[in-house]
Amino acid sequence: MTRPRRAALAALAGVFALTSCSGTAKPGPSTDAAAYQLTDRTAPGGELDSFTWSLFAEPVSIDYALSFDYPPNTVLANVCESLLRWNPDLTTSPGLATAFTNPTPTTWVYTIREGVHFHDGAPLTAEDVVASLRRNLDPAVGSDWAYPFRNVKSVEKTGPMQVTVTLNTPDATFNEYLAAAPGTVESAAALQAAGKDYGNPSKGVDCTGPFSFAGWTPGQSITLKRYDDYWDKSLRAKAKQVKFVFLPDATARVNAFQSGEVDGGWMVPADSYKQLGASAKGRLYYGRSTTVADEVVSNLQGPLGDARVRQALLMAIDRKGIVKAGVGGVGEVADALVTRNNWNNSPKDTVDSLLGGLKQYPYDPAKAKELAASAGVNGQKVVIASSPLDSQSTIITQAVQQAATAIGLKPEIDSISPDKYTALFTDPAARKGIDLFETFWYTSITDPLDMYGSLQTGAFSNYGNWSDPQFDAALNEAVGAADPAARATATAKAQQIAMDQLPWLPLYTEPVSVFLGNRITGLQPSIDYLYYPWAATVGAKG
Repeated sequence: MTRPRRAALAALAGVFALTSCSGTAKPGPSTDAAAYQLTDRTAPGGELDSFTWSLFAEPVSIDYALSFDYPPNTVLANVCESLLRWNPDLTTSPGLATAFTNPTPTTWVYTIREGVHFHDGAPLTAEDVVASLRRNLDPAVGSDWAYPFRNVKSVEKTGPMQVTVTLNTPDATFNEYLAAAPGTVESAAALQAAGKDYGNPSKGVDCTGPFSFAGWTPGQSITLKRYDDYWDKSLRAKAKQVKFVFLPDATARVNAFQSGEVDGGWMVPADSYKQLGASAKGRLYYGRSTTVADEVVSNLQGPLGDARVRQALLMAIDRKGIVKAGVGGVGEVADALVTRNNWNNSPKDTVDSLLGGLKQYPYDPAKAKELAASAGVNGQKVVIASSPLDSQSTIITQAVQQAATAIGLKPEIDSISPDKYTALFTDPAARKGIDLFETFWYTSITDPLDMYGSLQTGAFSNYGNWSDPQFDAALNEAVGAADPAARATATAKAQQIAMDQLPWLPLYTEPVSVFLGNRITGLQPSIDYLYYPWAATVGAKG
């Protein structure tokens, strides 16, 4: 999948989870159960005049078609809505579409919700839905969400409040993506009036969510205000106003939490969660996630072109040590490139039987060295890209460097600036001479195909240009399968191939992290905050 911006910013932000918390919680799956708990929801809150929220970067735009980063999606999730809704428990439910049908393998028909109004008071129509979805097909727009629309042939109004999407080939994931940003609906009139300024500080957006765009002060903040005519009364906003402040410096963010300057924020720096876990100014929480920390193999022309060398390298990486030293035990060694949460919508009995045979790579430097030697490793150079992002990145780089040395490679660290590190995800030329670099990869839907699609031959995010015909065939079979069990079986086959060939090396999974100051409560910690109106549930602590 094409997701260069958010993959890069994930690395730049240091997306790591936090310490123990209270509320409706349950122990994480760690072998050290005391290390952390997952929280389903915090206590309900009351009415609130306003609260402030930190963003680690200022959005470039809040145009939904160009929002593929944590900062803009964190804001937009509360202003704009999609045809379907991705919930905190990672299930999907109706949104601006009350129902959908799949009458033929290549046809999706959506019934549009009546009685919904945009923030300017205009009613939601089928024409608005058509105009919004079509933007993802327009090369002039250059949508960051073009991948989910790759199989779309047409988007048409087929009834007073009905829209039909016709595909060129069957694609079971298309409908799932409409619960995330690809399914966003904006006023067609607002799109036309704003033109190229749509989503910029001067124009903002005009959507249907529980908050409306109130203003954007470049370099400082974005302000939202409660939309009192919001259609979903169960998600009427508790707060009258939300102010998002841009705090790119991690220390400044933590200090703002501690001083009460801001009331909360997602993606708390990992090297501060011990400090904030003991804070008298608020609490740390973490919840469901689909994030996996990976080492991307970006050069398959050198020694890492042999799968046996990649396997040996993964076996020589002390992944438990990384989790312990890098994130304080708040995470799990990854057994795949996706989390088990990604399989939640698949038949459980099918998944349990399919995933039990995944190839394992337990820490064993001696065995890893033997395997590497059998592949001809004898002092070849590999270059590991690194950037002074945070302590976790340093720990990962050191662990990979040590592992490479242990199997007989000669690792060199290429320390580059954050902006050049970001370019690794967008510019093939920037990856020239780089063999390995890290990323923190999450999915936008509860489906492993969202990740494995990134590794298909020719995919933008297939950074090492890895190609396997059997993998591609299994992936295509899964995407075209309407039956959930058949789809899971084909996806599991693709996953087996990926875990055998290791185009990327999975390191560990991590939960979502969030800090809530003492003034507020009501949040449901989950990765769905990027597309779900999470701020609507935030209210005053009693």
